[in-house]
Amino acid sequence: MIRTDQDWMRRALELARHAEAADEVPVGALVVMDGDVVGEGWNQPVGRCDPTAHAEVLALRAAGSNRKSYRLGGATLYVTLEPCPMCTVAMVHARVTRLVFGAWDPRQGAAGSAFDLAHARALNHSLDSFGGVLAEECGQLLKDFFRRRRE
Repeated sequence: MIRTDQDWMRRALELARHAEAADEVPVGALVVMDGDVVGEGWNQPVGRCDPTAHAEVLALRAAGSNRKSYRLGGATLYVTLEPCPMCTVAMVHARVTRLVFGAWDPRQGAAGSAFDLAHARALNHSLDSFGGVLAEECGQLLKDFFRRRRE
C-alpha cells in the first residue's frame, strides 16, 4: 500500500498527541525513507529539560541512529507545525530531501512564513517544502492546547 502525505501527517498528529498528554506543545514529527518510518518524535523540551528536544530534532536523531548516518538524503520529514529555524537548519544539515508540514507558523516558521531557511542560498542544501497538509486539524490541535492553558 502506498501512503500519501495525508496518511503520514495523520501519524504525525498521533505523535503530537503524545506531547499534548505530557503537557508539551503538541507537535509531532516523523522521518520516512523508501516508504518506511525511520524516526519519530514529539515535543519534549520541558520534560527533558532540553531546549533542542523539538519533535523534528528527536525524529532526526532517531532516523540517524536507525540509519547509522546523520545524512538522510532521500528522506521526507513530516511535522504538524512549520519548523522553527533550529529544526529547519538541522534538516538542511541532514540533507533531508523533502519537508511536509501541517500548520503554518507566522511567528517562527522557517520554511517560508517568518523565515525561509529551507531555501536559503547561504546554506549548503535546500529542502523541497510543502505546507498546509491537514493544516486545519494540525492548527486546531495547537489552538485547543493553548486555549486550555489560558483557562
